Amino acid sequence: MSLIRALAITAILATASMPAIAADPIAYQTSADTVAVPVADVPFDWNGFYGGVYGAGQFSPERGNQYGLGLDLGVNATFDFYLVGAEVAVQGLTGGSGETSYGQVLARGGVLVADDLALYATAGYGIDLGVPEQSNWLLGGGVEMAITDNVSLRAQYLHGFEAEGANQTNQVTIGANYHF
Repeated sequence: MSLIRALAITAILATASMPAIAADPIAYQTSADTVAVPVADVPFDWNGFYGGVYGAGQFSPERGNQYGLGLDLGVNATFDFYLVGAEVAVQGLTGGSGETSYGQVLARGGVLVADDLALYATAGYGIDLGVPEQSNWLLGGGVEMAITDNVSLRAQYLHGFEAEGANQTNQVTIGANYHF
């Protein structure tokens, strides 16, 4: 083997066995590396007045199935996770035995199962202004969920018990409320 070849092989082996020596790469902070600022999650405020619209279905063996639209106005107060409130509502119904207007006064109480979700029971008095005029004692419940800082959606069921010439009724409403 020639001397040049032996020196070349020795140089290659010596270079390959040496440790690599280099500086660490320099890291520059970019705008994508900024730290996100925490934002406070403010819970929905159930306290105060509200008003809204709803669709209603009222079902009675004597009057048949009636459907319509209504308006409600109410006030709520919360104590820890408890909710209490009062509400008045009017609705126009059609179908079944004809057209009628229906008004109701309700009290409600419930719990906030989450900052934006309320479950409640409700009781009150309802007046059917059709001919003949009839009234019912009402008992039911519902669920209401906040979807923005001021708007909530709700579903409610009321059973009307016989009172002053009225027949039993079942009422289902689905609506939206604006909280002031």
